[in-house]
Amino acid sequence: MIFQYPREFPADECESTVPDAATAQRLVRERRPELLELLAARRRRFAPMIAGRADAPIVGAENAVLIAYCRLAFRHGSWGHDFHHYHNEHHIYEILGPRIERLIDAIGIDALSLRDWFLLALFAAAHDLRQREAPLYEAGIGSNERASIEEAFRILKLCGFTPERNAEVFLGIELMIGGSTFDARSPPQQEFNSVDNIVQSGGALAQKMDRKLDKHVPGWRDDARLVHGLSLATIAADLDTANVAERFPLFMASTERLCLEREMRSHRNTVDEASKQPVLSFLTSGQEHYFFDLHRFSSEAGRRTFAGAKEANTERMRALITALRTRAAGAINGDAVLNMFRQIVTEVA
Repeated sequence: MIFQYPREFPADECESTVPDAATAQRLVRERRPELLELLAARRRRFAPMIAGRADAPIVGAENAVLIAYCRLAFRHGSWGHDFHHYHNEHHIYEILGPRIERLIDAIGIDALSLRDWFLLALFAAAHDLRQREAPLYEAGIGSNERASIEEAFRILKLCGFTPERNAEVFLGIELMIGGSTFDARSPPQQEFNSVDNIVQSGGALAQKMDRKLDKHVPGWRDDARLVHGLSLATIAADLDTANVAERFPLFMASTERLCLEREMRSHRNTVDEASKQPVLSFLTSGQEHYFFDLHRFSSEAGRRTFAGAKEANTERMRALITALRTRAAGAINGDAVLNMFRQIVTEVA
């Protein structure tokens, strides 16, 4: 571990449900075969880089992605009993598939090493593995992210990686997942203990990770592995938050999923009157704050890949927020606000 944390996050029941690669392969074949097709297509795309390499590390890398995918599908996705509308296996697939494809198209395969591309794929699969840890921040890294890092380490070891032989992999994934901690609070609010603030708190930590390393790991700039790992962490943060650069209806669909997850985590039902104001605030002021104030691309690769598409959404975002604030004044509950939101999305798209 790069940073020293005050506690560890032990394995849970989902880890024993998917204890190895063979189980993950079987589950994905049965339940999500298109993921295997995606990995096969990606392997074909990387064929020039793979040629002449031993097959075992490639298989181990793919197995790590499959294990992480299945565990999140059980823990917070459509295969289990604690469904999270946003942080589920769909979010893995959208990063692992179309967003990484856009990155490859924009910067070229040769811009990163094969190990770097694997780390970005593992980041997609593993960065949200844990979502139910009590809020506790150390070195700016959230407890969900720290728990996800520890589980990612266990997955890597299951797949034949060791910190001794594969130090760059372990260092890289720790920085990437840690750097994905997203602080969406407005500056005056420094309270971490509310569920609202978990989703509502400065942007991605990757943008400030160099300062965290200066404080906690003096001399890190002389370690090429850490310097490179930090550069990957900035790309990973951009992949994670690139919903801002999706086609506007897709961007707003992800916004709605995050809103529904926030209401679930806050123990509110959108059919209740009490949900009206939180839903309206999230879809207007919350998105305004996220899109215009908090979200910044952390890497040159991210800017090259996604900045133009984000800019194309700017006026649509302004129009939606203005219209929703006006029309939702008479809404009776969160469901009514969401219905108005969907209608406006179709109008401005």
